[in-house]
Amino acid sequence: MGSLVCVGTGLQLAGQISVLSKSYIEHADVVFSLLPDSFAQRWLEGLNNNVIDLQQYYAQQEGVKNRRETYAQMVAAILNAVRSGKSVVCALYGHPGVFACVSHLAIKQARAEGFAAQMEPGISAEACLWADLGIDPGNSGHQSFEASQFMFFQHVPDPTTHLLLWQIALAGEHTLTQFHTTADRLQVLVELLQRWYPAEHGIVIYEAANLPTQSPRIERLALRDLPGARLTAISTLLIPPARKLTYNLEILEKLGITPADLG
Repeated sequence: MGSLVCVGTGLQLAGQISVLSKSYIEHADVVFSLLPDSFAQRWLEGLNNNVIDLQQYYAQQEGVKNRRETYAQMVAAILNAVRSGKSVVCALYGHPGVFACVSHLAIKQARAEGFAAQMEPGISAEACLWADLGIDPGNSGHQSFEASQFMFFQHVPDPTTHLLLWQIALAGEHTLTQFHTTADRLQVLVELLQRWYPAEHGIVIYEAANLPTQSPRIERLALRDLPGARLTAISTLLIPPARKLTYNLEILEKLGITPADLG
């Protein structure tokens, strides 16, 4: 019987992968990969001599191919190897279950066909963000949305918490054929966010480092300036709290606690 394990390689080359995930790669019959650069690809090929790069399924020219078709082709390639009785690993950049639909689709299909399939966690961009910015999200909480989803649906952020908007470089893009947004779409997002945050509120564009020799990108600017910001495929938008937490006096009274008791 074939099997499937989806693993995360972390954000920084070689240093952030778990011992268990590395072992799965080393002992697999075939490894499918979706990694950010040739350095990571060559490192992976050093662990296993049968690595298939899934990047080949992306269209050479954007605007030609819907990404849903691309993901379906990737899943089909992975499942064909599983069906042939091979021990298959799918190695994905960062965490294999975060903004990585290929892993979820492949595991779901493999299990539906009776194959063993599982996911091993990896260090995500969010984990790196908290570390690089020195933020403990437990202090005030946080909310997290994909940027376009935040725009398309009736999400209501809590301005007393940290707000993360992922894939900000695709904000407002709905065709799944483009890999960038426009200043006009970002202006729509800014106007939406101004329902809860002032135009001068400070925000952060964050990009985790890919190599140990690199530094993370931490660019601070005002919310109003977002449409003119330089964005890449790995840019994440962090919006810090705009208001202080408010005591729930009704609940505190029921618990016999006063605000002074909480420091």
